[in-house]
Amino acid sequence: MKTTSHYPVLMTNDVAGTAAFFERHFGFRPAFAADWYVHLQLPDDPSVNLAVLDADHETVPEPARGHTVSGLLLNFEVEDVDAEYERLGTAGLPVLLPLRDEAFGQRHFITADPNGVLIDVITPIPPDPMFAAAYTADALPGTGA
Repeated sequence: MKTTSHYPVLMTNDVAGTAAFFERHFGFRPAFAADWYVHLQLPDDPSVNLAVLDADHETVPEPARGHTVSGLLLNFEVEDVDAEYERLGTAGLPVLLPLRDEAFGQRHFITADPNGVLIDVITPIPPDPMFAAAYTADALPGTGA
């Protein structure tokens, strides 16, 4: 199989509100918008996509209808996590995990969307040597590789 695109689709009871949240706070813009589905893209990188779908829509298989998103953590890697922490905190988003450095190579914090979807905002940093050994050379964070 050759995959040509990959993006999460958040099933929700509030398509418009969820789409507006990601537009307002994360800079997404709609590439397609209907009352039951909104396909969002980042204007400066159209390869970054996120979709929002009405959980009761007819395209959702019957056994899955009505089940809204849960157990999901979205990661957004950014250039300056400190600036985003300040900006999103000032905007009133909840801080579920305060800004901190992780030995495995991340400086990050966690917030959530109106559905409770966790959002991990990350800037890669050099990992401690113990964790650096677990990375392949081309994936080592914070090294410019």
